Amino acid sequence: MRCRTYVIAAVLALISISGVHAFQKPFREYQALEYYGFPKPPDWQEKTESVFGRLIYPAVVNYPRWTMDYPRSDRHFASALRRLTRVQARSVEQPINLDDAEDVYNWPWLYGVEVGYWDLSDQECRKLRDYLLRGGFFMCDDFHGTREWQNFTLSMNRVFPDRPIVEIDNKDAIFHTIFDLDDRYQVPGAIFLRTHRTFEQDGLEPRWRGIYDDKGRLMVAICHNMDLGDSWEHADNPLYPERFSALGFRIGVNYVIYSMTH
Repeated sequence: MRCRTYVIAAVLALISISGVHAFQKPFREYQALEYYGFPKPPDWQEKTESVFGRLIYPAVVNYPRWTMDYPRSDRHFASALRRLTRVQARSVEQPINLDDAEDVYNWPWLYGVEVGYWDLSDQECRKLRDYLLRGGFFMCDDFHGTREWQNFTLSMNRVFPDRPIVEIDNKDAIFHTIFDLDDRYQVPGAIFLRTHRTFEQDGLEPRWRGIYDDKGRLMVAICHNMDLGDSWEHADNPLYPERFSALGFRIGVNYVIYSMTH
């Protein structure tokens, strides 16, 4: 009788898992600002325990800023996550649209770039807030200076009008999950190859900021005045300095592991 109970429980668990996958949007690709027809890895259809989710959002400009670095950056990061941890990460990303019914709740990790240009609707703000309060994690990156910060906060303050954006303390667990990241520095985009500057616009100082929930869990990790996405994208570019990609990957890996454990 006990054995039969275990079999029934196992079957129900499999049905539950299958049901979750049935409601997930399938893998899809979009034409990007920088890449089109980027080759997929041979194992791209493998079922895995972790997927890199990239946020699709409406922008104040009439072209898809959310696709910056996509998909090369995402796939390099997924490869690094596999190599540096035991996380079974899918080799391809998942573009996620907040307007796709309940789909965002299937993907616990969400990454957004160029958020200095986003323009979320009221409905998208409500969906993102609910997603984060339910346990989701949002990392945003690749925006610079005062003007882009102001536009970023126009939407983020509507997502969380009652929660402040604060500086993340060096002692926070997010900087010490896998790598100790006390000695962080500004990670520039590929523009560094032309300008030899690590900053863009008036964003002279890198800022690691965030938004916490009531239990002290970091829900939103904000990387301002840096471009980690480019550091992942150009990790195989011999002209892009290795030390920037090395730190970019370590920060990203820490954030993923934190999101899984907090």
